[in-house]
This record gives sequence, C-alpha cells and structure tokens, in this order.
Amino acid sequence: MVSRLRQTDLSITVPATASLGAGLPGATLSRRLGVVTVRDSRPINPNTWTVTVTSTPFITGSGSAAQTIPTSRVSYWSGPATRHTGGGNLVPGQLTSAQAQTLTVPRIAFRKTSGNANNRVSWMPTLVVSIPSGAVVGLYRGTVTHSVS
Repeated sequence: MVSRLRQTDLSITVPATASLGAGLPGATLSRRLGVVTVRDSRPINPNTWTVTVTSTPFITGSGSAAQTIPTSRVSYWSGPATRHTGGGNLVPGQLTSAQAQTLTVPRIAFRKTSGNANNRVSWMPTLVVSIPSGAVVGLYRGTVTHSVS
C-alpha cells in the first residue's frame, strides 16, 4: 500500500509581523513575537516534527555597518508550550531566557519527539536584540523565519 502525504497535514502558523519597540544604541530589546502554532494530522506513526528558526540581520537605510544589527546580536528563546493537544513528547528548544541562543545559525525552536496522534502545539517565543553602541538611529527591519519538517 502506498500512502501519499499531503503538505497540509503538517503546518505552522506564525505572526505576520511583530514590533520590538524602540531602543537607544547600546540598549537591549526583549519582546515576545506572538503565538507560533504547529498542527499535525499526518497519518504516520510516530508523527514527529522539528521547528527550525532563522533570522536575517536587522537593517535600516542602505545597510552599512552602522545601519546593521548582525544576527550575532539577535537571540531567541522559545519558552514552554503555552497550549497543546494530542499526545507525544514535546521539547522546547530554549525553555528559559537563560537558554537563549543567537540566530547566527538555524536553531531548533521546538520538537515533538514521540507520539502518533493528531496534535497541535503553541508557544510564544521571545526575541532579544542587543543594539550596537555605534548603531545609527532608524527603523530597523529583519525577518525571523520558523519552518517545520
């Protein structure tokens, strides 16, 4: 028997945008990004998954050195599941702020390591941005991407 797995059986929902507010050069901003939710209704056993998070640098203007906050100054921590249904073992990537990781490389945000029922898991990650002391004033934009597989 051959089963075909539909892409829609494993999905992720993330906030479209988030504002970290304002800060002065040398300051650190720490804000929750909003709720991230994974829904899994794949008919496989076990139906495990991993969410990976990445970030671009945060840039204003033309993106010169003084207009860029590199990913080495951008940290992420997932926190615990805020809501979940279904069974299985859920593993936050960074349970507490003390476990925050810079986003210089892709990081695991959350995992489901066992279980075989339909499940839905939500968490509310926090992004921490350390503004360089030499940064120019401006509106900085960056992209944080969550992907599930």
